[in-house]
Amino acid sequence: MSVVFGLDFGTSNSALSANVDGKVSMIDIDRFNETGSTLKSVIYYDDEERQFFAGQEAVNQYIENDAFGRYIQSIKTFLPDASFEKTEVGNKTYTLEQLIGMILRTIRERGEKAVGKAADSLVLGRPVVFSEDPECEALASRRLLKAAELAGFTDVHFQLEPIAAALAYENTLKSGEEKTVLVGDFGGGTSDFTIIKARGGQNGEKRDRREDVLGLGGVYIGGDTFDSAIMWQKVAPYFGKEVRVKALYDDFTLPVSSLILGRLKQWHQIPQLRHPKIEGILKDIRHRADKPELIENLQNLIEDNYGYLLFRAIEQTKCQLSSEETALIRFKEGSLAISEPLSLAEFNGIIDADVAKVEACVDEVMAQAGLPPDEVDTVFLTGGSSHILKIRDLFINRFGMGKIDTQNAFTSVAYGLGCSEYLVG
Repeated sequence: MSVVFGLDFGTSNSALSANVDGKVSMIDIDRFNETGSTLKSVIYYDDEERQFFAGQEAVNQYIENDAFGRYIQSIKTFLPDASFEKTEVGNKTYTLEQLIGMILRTIRERGEKAVGKAADSLVLGRPVVFSEDPECEALASRRLLKAAELAGFTDVHFQLEPIAAALAYENTLKSGEEKTVLVGDFGGGTSDFTIIKARGGQNGEKRDRREDVLGLGGVYIGGDTFDSAIMWQKVAPYFGKEVRVKALYDDFTLPVSSLILGRLKQWHQIPQLRHPKIEGILKDIRHRADKPELIENLQNLIEDNYGYLLFRAIEQTKCQLSSEETALIRFKEGSLAISEPLSLAEFNGIIDADVAKVEACVDEVMAQAGLPPDEVDTVFLTGGSSHILKIRDLFINRFGMGKIDTQNAFTSVAYGLGCSEYLVG
């Protein structure tokens, strides 16, 4: 029995498919997750138990332990970051590759248990662009490969995520059916696009498909980007964004340092503020702040480590706005109670600049292909952010509602990766 895994390691969630003797199927890899088909790309170290957990179990343990211990989320975003080499967890030092390798190993072991056979071969998804800096781009690829090897895979091949999604769509076509497809893959960290000639009945044929790829591009904007924008515009004021601090020796005021507040934009950077020097700075400025209670909120956020729970509330609000005109950002922790309204119109304004960059990337891919919109037969959108109305409207306005297809938003890439051994030369 021949087994090749197709692994979509995402910023937020990961999914796995198995190609067993040419037949591709999805593997349930997280029994703690409601769907089972995806595993949250997180790990948690329990200081008391001195062990790591991955996926939804990591989230459950983190919450049950009142946010004590080390919780690591969105670790994929650090792949192109040369400044992040290693970190200390439980009095032991781990490299970035080792931490990612733990997640990939968990997925591999659960996949092997499901198929009943060891699997050394892997088609691993990757975004079109990790970084606009060529050196950081190369670093990210090397690190991801090393993490897969540490997870126990010995035969690893990369496939671009939007091409994998296109191959998943192609699998739905009838034999002999051909379509020109624009694929938009919206992940937690990146948005990637490809235009490909999809041909039904290709499954099982090893042939070079590079000539079928008409356009390819990506931009470093994803679901986390939109969460970050909401945090900064609507929630950061609760933690001192607009606070003024009286100068020590003069009669004027200053804002709180952007080096501190800037960490609020990304959940995984908030724990980096847990440092004696930062603690001393916040303690000092709290006494000179015009709204000391907001600085206290910031101190509690850092000390009690509830950034994950706060960003989860933000994400839930974002998701609500895919079907409602208004939503509330609801969060309560200790003395802090947030009930902040966010309308769809306001949300659209907050993400407008980022969506414009996404649109510019689509323009570039269309220009590569040399196609007008009416020559694109289908627009296949996948990933959580494909449900954001402003994103969907971008494609509806250009290509028409009748061409939009959004099947299996969270597993299409993994399924396509399982097909890649046979469909890409």
